[in-house]
This record gives sequence, C-alpha cells and structure tokens, in this order.
Amino acid sequence: MRTMWKGAIGFGLVSVPVRLYAAVQEHGLRLHQVHDEDGGRIHLKRVCDACGKEIDYEHVAKGFEDDEGNTAVVTKNELAGLPLPSKKLIDVLAFVDADRIDALRLSGAYYLAPESAAADKPYVLLRETLKQTERVAVTKIALRTRESLALLRVHEDLLVLHTMYWPDEIRDSKGLAPSSSVTVRPQELKMATSLMDTLSEDFDLDTLEDEYEIALGELISAHLDHRPAPRKKTTAAPDNVIDLMAALQASIDSASGKGAPAKTAAKSTSSGHAKKTEDSTKGASKKAVAKKTTASRTTAKTGSSKTGSSKTRATKTSASATTKKTAAKKTGRRAS
Repeated sequence: MRTMWKGAIGFGLVSVPVRLYAAVQEHGLRLHQVHDEDGGRIHLKRVCDACGKEIDYEHVAKGFEDDEGNTAVVTKNELAGLPLPSKKLIDVLAFVDADRIDALRLSGAYYLAPESAAADKPYVLLRETLKQTERVAVTKIALRTRESLALLRVHEDLLVLHTMYWPDEIRDSKGLAPSSSVTVRPQELKMATSLMDTLSEDFDLDTLEDEYEIALGELISAHLDHRPAPRKKTTAAPDNVIDLMAALQASIDSASGKGAPAKTAAKSTSSGHAKKTEDSTKGASKKAVAKKTTASRTTAKTGSSKTGSSKTRATKTSASATTKKTAAKKTGRRAS
C-alpha cells in the first residue's frame, strides 16, 4: 500500500508520527472516449483560446475570473509558497463525543499507521483514550495543497481519518422536508418496523456486489469476443402507492417469501384501492337487499303462522260446538 502523506498527529505537547494511506479504492472499468464509427481514440488537447496554441502541462497555471471578466493568474510556485500550518501536521482542535458529528459532514477515508516502532506507544495511548472515552478528534490537515477539516476516530486497531466539509459547504435543507401536518398511525409504524426486521434477517453487507459493474464487464467481454451483447432485465420502479398499509403488508410477504413480489403489489395498489371502494359499495347493496329479503320472509312466516293459529282456533271451536250439540241430543233422549 502506497503512502500518501507523512506527518504527525499533534495535540498539546504530544506528537505522534504517522503515515497516511487511502482506506478505500473505488472499483470500476475505465472507459475512454472513442469514435463510434471506427473506434479511434479521441484525445483532449489543452488549447489556449487567446493564442490558439496547444499548451504543455508545465505551462498550465491556475486562474480566477471576477464578475467583470478580469483574470488573476496564480502559478504553481505561488500556490506552493502559501502558508499551510497543517501541511505536515494533523492539528487536533478538540475532542468531542462521537454522536455530535453528523455523517453528512464526512468525505474521504484514510488509514493512519505509526511511522515507526518509536511511535507505537503514543499511537496506542491516543487510540485507547479515544476508545474508552467514546470520543473523536476534530482536526485540520492539508492534502494536495488544500486544507480541510478532518475527523480522527478509532476503527478496530487503527486510527482512521475522515476529511470533512467546512460548515459553509453544507447546503441548507430548509423547505425540503415533508409537511409537518403529515402523521402516521401506530399501526403503520408497527408494520414498517416489521418490514425492517424482515429485511434485516440474515443480512450480510460483505456479500453485496455492484450489479451494474458486473453487467458492464459482461458487455465489454461480449464485444471483445465478437459475441451478441447479453440482455439484462431491468426492474421497473413501482407506481404511486396509495394504500400504504397494503403496500407494507405486501412488502413483508414478499420479503418473507409468502406472497407476490412487492413491486407487483405496489403496481396494483392504485387499481386495488378503486376496486376495494367498488366492492365495498356492491357489498353494501347486497347486504341491503339481503336484509329486505330476510324481512319479507320473516313477515310471510309470521303471517302464515298467525293464519295457521286462527284456523286451529276455528277448528277447535267448531269441534267444541259439535261436541256440545251431540251431548244435548243424548240428554234429550234420556229425558224422554
């Protein structure tokens, strides 16, 4: 690993000689500009628009143009002569609690290693102190002739340096947040939490791959081997989600392998919402008709029941009268 910078961490009268190394290496296939008809390489030339000549790199300086069109030319030697107290020193400004630093401020990442065996002792002392106090150090450092803020923290057994944006480089986010009148129900929070838990099961960050980069590599290989370019299916973005609860439930089912993919559920949400309204209306109508039918049947049954009772009473009365007449005839016969 190539050393990018040599210097020392300084806080108070303590100095820790260190070396700086790039902590990350962005992957990617490097593409250059070519002519699409014959594949010829396209070169960019440094041409001066004042004299029209191509300029060698050694004669390229820096310039600043003001609002009136005046240009100030600054040479490399002038830039190198500017005072930079942090050119060879990681100057610690303060030690603060780690949660005070917003991740939005962080930029590049670098490993810091002891310069020599003699630097091991103060290096370990600083590392352990930061670890036990759960603090980080806000510092200044100059990299590539530009001074920037930096954050010094512990990562495993190493000290890591993160360059930081200056406070005035962070843009104001006012007006970007959703309206304060928007609220969510406890059921929605519960469903969203359940979805988070489902998606987090057996998650391994180290297994993730850059699918675009892999597809690009396959495409380039196909061209080099004079094979047809492979076709990759692109996942379509979901349509507008209306029924939040249904979308959350569909996402949970999809993540746990119980239902259809979340994108399908999200895609059919808008039509499903309208269908639910129509079904609920039809259901209400059916219920009303059912109620009327039931009421009619009940009335009919009640009426028939009453009629049957009347007939029964009439039959009983008639039978009773017949019995009385018969008894009267018998009595008359006996009297005579």
